Amino acid sequence: MIRLPALLRHFMSFNAAAVLALVFDASIVLADGDTLAGPSDLPVQISADSCPQPPDEDWAERAAKRSLTPQLGLPPLVYPADNPPTAARIALGRQIFFDRALSINNTMSCAMCHVPEQGFANWELATSVGVEGRSVKRNAPSLINVGLLDPLFHDGRDPMLETQFIGPLTARNEMANPSAGRVVSHLQTDSAYDSLFKEAFGSPASLDRIGMALAAYQRALTVGNSPFDRWFYGGDPAAVSPAAKRGFKLFRNKAGCVSCHSLGPDDALFTDQQFHDTGYGQMRELERQNPPKTLPVQVAPGVIHHVDYELVRAVSSPRDADLGRYEVTEDPQDRWQFRTPTLRNLVVSPPYMHDGGLSTLADVIDYYDSGGARLSGQDTRVQPLGLSDQEKTELLAFLTTLTSSGLDCLVADARQP
Repeated sequence: MIRLPALLRHFMSFNAAAVLALVFDASIVLADGDTLAGPSDLPVQISADSCPQPPDEDWAERAAKRSLTPQLGLPPLVYPADNPPTAARIALGRQIFFDRALSINNTMSCAMCHVPEQGFANWELATSVGVEGRSVKRNAPSLINVGLLDPLFHDGRDPMLETQFIGPLTARNEMANPSAGRVVSHLQTDSAYDSLFKEAFGSPASLDRIGMALAAYQRALTVGNSPFDRWFYGGDPAAVSPAAKRGFKLFRNKAGCVSCHSLGPDDALFTDQQFHDTGYGQMRELERQNPPKTLPVQVAPGVIHHVDYELVRAVSSPRDADLGRYEVTEDPQDRWQFRTPTLRNLVVSPPYMHDGGLSTLADVIDYYDSGGARLSGQDTRVQPLGLSDQEKTELLAFLTTLTSSGLDCLVADARQP
């Protein structure tokens, strides 16, 4: 493990940080807790190579068709009446999604925190970074099936895909635009965008049309048909292993996961879309308020120096507190509460928790098996589970069955010219 002062991050781009992790083949933990995971900790990136692509099929037409096709295991995807899925709107939304020119200094795009090959999430960093390496205190969640979630963000601060983009565009530690109007003006004066907006909407760029295009593209990232779906909803007994079936029984009974990660008789998002205090948010805040006196710095295999934390803090930006849902409602009852995440495709979207503080699913299972942080106010459903090692393995086997077929085509659609 290599620990670096947070100051270093301010001089590294997203890609440079990832390269460091690859060069050292290690997990790099920054001084304020952010982690760059090495290759041994990461799943295999999703490849577009296995996606069947007829030579005469337009990717945006395929994406629009997918958006309108029922997905095994998923509830119906509902569109606003004024924003139906069309190839032109999806193509425009993708263009905006990947455009770095929409940030203050032309360096950041939506796709830099939501990387297609990484499940439209970000494996390298526990918490995202914005322009100039500015710290963001939360993990970038996967955008797969985001069109089925309501509300959005870890704290539920926005209920609509058509409007959620404004926050990241104007947040100083993300894309840092001084106003949303600056982005609208940029797109209105770009001749290529002018053609794309008129094709998609019959009108020039505007704030609402930017949101509609981005929403159309993100709703096209909807995909079901996981091995679990083929077994539980499709009736194929061979779709999952016996161990995974035992893990599902644990999920619904002894482990009690289903009380928040809910499923129904016809479909399952594996989230109640509600907010809960699992103890984790409180625990992380206590750690922030009570930092260690020293930080271990491994400079070579087996060679570790303990660096005075005050020295590190002198060259680091402070880690921000995170009060969860309270930051939206300002209701004291909402402190430390975060939205229940969907469990679909979680194998391809590490790390975990709202701040990416747990690197593996095994770590997550261990946290809940231990009863969470056992702090005041913690949801009473989070209790010690007493799972055996075999039961943990079976629970993990079940969770791996929630990865959808068709992720390769989402990547192909993202990267196809």
